[in-house]
Amino acid sequence: MTSPHPSRARVSVVGAGPGGLTCARILQLHGIAVTVHERDPGPDSRDQGGTLDLHADNGQIALRAAGLLDEFFALARPEGQEMRVLDPAGTLTSHQVPAPDETFRPEIDRGKLRDLLLGSLMPGTVRWGQALERVGASRDGTRQLHFANGTTAEADLVIGADGAFSRVRPALSAATPAHSGVSFLEAWFDDVDNRHPEIAALVGQGGAHAADGERAVFAQRNGGDHIRVYLIQRVPADWIRASGLTPEDTDGIRSLLLERYAHWSPRMRRMITDNDGPYVDRPILALPVPHTWDHDPTVTLLGDAAHLMPPLGVGVNLAMLDAHDLALALTGAGTVDDGVRAYEKSMLPRSAEMARLLDGGAEDLLRTDVSGSPDVSG
Repeated sequence: MTSPHPSRARVSVVGAGPGGLTCARILQLHGIAVTVHERDPGPDSRDQGGTLDLHADNGQIALRAAGLLDEFFALARPEGQEMRVLDPAGTLTSHQVPAPDETFRPEIDRGKLRDLLLGSLMPGTVRWGQALERVGASRDGTRQLHFANGTTAEADLVIGADGAFSRVRPALSAATPAHSGVSFLEAWFDDVDNRHPEIAALVGQGGAHAADGERAVFAQRNGGDHIRVYLIQRVPADWIRASGLTPEDTDGIRSLLLERYAHWSPRMRRMITDNDGPYVDRPILALPVPHTWDHDPTVTLLGDAAHLMPPLGVGVNLAMLDAHDLALALTGAGTVDDGVRAYEKSMLPRSAEMARLLDGGAEDLLRTDVSGSPDVSG
């Protein structure tokens, strides 16, 4: 099969997260048709998760190329760049306050970012309710996407932007994510200034991190007067069931956490026990370092599908930079093959270098002398 010119190619992006939508937006700006396939039944079918900090040297570069940077700044929360480090007693040990004009990494809620990107695409770009089962080969050497609802789609290029458990990745690589030995337990707090004023005062307008060497807490202010807290522990991936509990047993998990954080101060333990609703278990997974594959002109990956790493503030930024680089490589290439090859030539070494730097980094969040900025997927 001869690789087609990108302007004549059938391009399918799998996954309507920030990376996939950014790639689709930039491609459309350059006149390249693209379809996004998303497993969610609709844009409002589930909570999109917490808040993200988009960096000036990657995530914001992608938004500028997408023509959305000004709209991003209108939605972002620069005050979210505040960072507090506490000890288990709740004593403030370090405090970073952004300057009034600081815009290096302002925060934005995931849902707002997704809505911004979705609203920038041509109507009908995203095909909702299409959960990919596998990527197969067509008779002419192109790719066939097989969805759980029984439908299929043909593509000259499949872009896997479908996260940690990518269904596109097996077309290129046998690698699967492995547990890092550290897990997050997410807790939500609503209407915090009225209902949880002590927690709101501890966290401030950005994030707050505390650790004792064995366990940690990272709390993050979200828009709409919400706070998400991530309880960080060195535990097996199945630690809840191994303790004789189920993820739905909120009271049982709360009692266990009170034992494990017993020496933390009462006001710090409020971030562990006063949550509104159930806990959400989030084992921290990572792909092998480095994760590479043999070039295929019909399939490539971006974001967590390509280089899943511990959540240390780089995940969405790398995904959006990947999207930027891939889209622009395709727009400037004579064939899809050339564009994919040029993209992977820069993306794979970059992601391998970052993955090496962050390898085992989830453990750092437990240390008393290092603060972290988790970027936890919703």
